[in-house]
Amino acid sequence: MADYDIAIAGAGAVGVSCALWAQMRGHRVLLADPEEPGAGTSYGNACTLATYACLPVNDPSVLASLPGLMFSKDSPLSLSYVHALKNPRWMLSFLANCRAAPSRRIAGHLADLLAHADAGINPLIEAAGAQELVVERGQLSVWSTASAARAASAGLERRRALGVPWREIPPEEALEMEPGLQLPVKRAVHFHAARHLRDPQELITRMHHAFTALGGTALRAPVEMVRASETGVELQAGGQALTAGHAVIACGAFSKRIKGAGTEELPLGTERGYHLMFKEEAHRVTRPVGWGEAGFYAVPHAQGLRLTGTVEIASLDAPVNRSRLAHIARKGAEMLGDLPEPDSEWLGFRPTMPDSLPVIGRSPQSGRLLYAFGHQHIGLTLGGITGRLITDLAEGRQPNVDLAPFAADRAFA
Repeated sequence: MADYDIAIAGAGAVGVSCALWAQMRGHRVLLADPEEPGAGTSYGNACTLATYACLPVNDPSVLASLPGLMFSKDSPLSLSYVHALKNPRWMLSFLANCRAAPSRRIAGHLADLLAHADAGINPLIEAAGAQELVVERGQLSVWSTASAARAASAGLERRRALGVPWREIPPEEALEMEPGLQLPVKRAVHFHAARHLRDPQELITRMHHAFTALGGTALRAPVEMVRASETGVELQAGGQALTAGHAVIACGAFSKRIKGAGTEELPLGTERGYHLMFKEEAHRVTRPVGWGEAGFYAVPHAQGLRLTGTVEIASLDAPVNRSRLAHIARKGAEMLGDLPEPDSEWLGFRPTMPDSLPVIGRSPQSGRLLYAFGHQHIGLTLGGITGRLITDLAEGRQPNVDLAPFAADRAFA
C-alpha cells in the first residue's frame, strides 16, 4: 500500500486548499513545501475574494498600447523587453490571446470557474474556523478620468453578460463610501457580491492547522522528483523516498522545476506583483478599492494599509524593479493623500499561462499526476474550487465543472 493516497507539492493558497479538501474527504494526505504555508506568492495578494475578476490581462488594449507598456514608467503593466526576446514563444502566445475573440473566450471560461469559487472556499473557511476573517463590504472600482471611465464600459458590460453582478454608483456616493479617497472620481462601480479577508495569511495558516488536526501530514521540504506508473507515484521529497496514489503539482510559478512532473515544457510564465505596507494607515479605506488607471488596489489589512497590484512580465530571477514600487507609492499618494514611508515592501511571482487560464486537471502523461497551478491574480479566490475539483479527480469522480479549457495540453494561442 502507498504511504499516502494523495501527495501535494506546494503549500500556497491552492496547495493548502487541495490538501484540506482531500483530508476532509478522508484521504491520507501529504503536503510538502520548504516554506511556511502561504509564505510565497499567496502572502502578498490583494486580500480579495474576487469573484468578479473574469477579465484577463490579455486584452485588446494591450496590443494598442504595447510600446508604452514596455517603456513607460507610469503604466500599470510593464513588459521586460529582454525577457520578451528570451521567451518569444510565450510572448507571441500572450499577444495572440490579446485579440478580441480569444480575450472574450478566456473571460467566459474564467467566469464559469469563478461562479463556483464561493462554493469551493466557503467549506474551507468554516473548517478553519475563520469566519471572522471574512468581510462582506464588496469591492469598489473607480476611474479618475472621463476617457478611462468610457473605456471601462466594454469590460463592465462583458462582466454583466457573464453573470457578474455590479452596481453603478454616483461619484458622490463613492466618496461617501470611501471618504479617504482624494481622487477626482469620474466613475465608480461597486462589486457588491465580492468579499475580502482581514488577513489572507492567517486564513491559510488556519486552513493548514485544520488539515493537520484532521490527520494530514505536513513536510517542510520540496518535492524534487516524481515518477508515475499505472499503480501510483514515487516521490523524492526532502531526501525521502515516498509513494502515493496520486501526486498534485501546486507549486505556482515554480511548478516546472519538479523533475518527472511533465511540466517542463509547459508555457508557464510569471506576472510579478508588488505591494507596499503602511502599518498605521489601514483606516484610509474600508474595503478593497481599485483605481482603474493606476492598476492597483488599496486594501485594509489587519496589519495596516496594503497597496498592491500592477503587472510586470519578467523572469523569476530578475532583480526587484524599483520603478514598480515607486509607481505604487506615487499613485497611492495621489489616491489617498500623503502617506508615510512604507513599513515593508514585497515582490511575488504570480504563475501565469499565456492565455491567463489556470492548469487544472490530469497530466497528459499520467492520470496519477494532477496539475493545479497557473492561477495568476486569483489563486486565493480559486484555490478552494481547485482543491475540490482536484480531489474529485483523485477519487475518480466526474467534476461538475468542465475542465477542458484548463487542460495542460490545450492550445495556448
